[in-house]
Amino acid sequence: MTQNLFDFDKNFSVNFIAGVDEAGRGPLAGPVVAACCMLPLDRMIDGINDSKKLSEAKRERLYGEITASGVYKISIIPHDVIDEINILRATKRAMTECIESMSVKPELVLIDAVQLNVSVPVKSIIKGDAQSYNIAAASVLAKVTRDRIMREYDLIYPQYGFAKNKGYGTAEHIAALKKFGPCPIHRKTFIKNFKRSDL
Repeated sequence: MTQNLFDFDKNFSVNFIAGVDEAGRGPLAGPVVAACCMLPLDRMIDGINDSKKLSEAKRERLYGEITASGVYKISIIPHDVIDEINILRATKRAMTECIESMSVKPELVLIDAVQLNVSVPVKSIIKGDAQSYNIAAASVLAKVTRDRIMREYDLIYPQYGFAKNKGYGTAEHIAALKKFGPCPIHRKTFIKNFKRSDL
């Protein structure tokens, strides 16, 4: 599978091609995280795939290989900014920050199904994390970074199960909201229609 993603990026015939993806658009709590990643296309890191298709252990291993091999930037937009400007704008802000702060300027940026106005050429790819090597690598960086953040929050707010649910609206998370109410990292705009009595 990795070979197919690798070949997809090589077909663009540019030397510096980057991928961008995000993690955390849907959760009820925590930040949204975006990553821009540009890996060399003269050698392949085996196992890179859409982060959703990988185990947590494999993502963690690949994170080390990706960060050691490529040029990358990660941007984190916290819950309060998401509430202020909405999740789509927050996601686009994170992606834009990543791209514009790359230490090596990409010739082309592939993005998973988002349109951006940035200083380098961009191509939006539907389900890009399942097609592009660099988008998949970015998805791993974003997912691992966000998961680590949510595990840290779990130490502060253990009653919500953030280490397990990563802030997503699982049944257990909803039950904890019903019992304890929201904590400081919950996205107010995401839970505004919840009432403690009927969560």
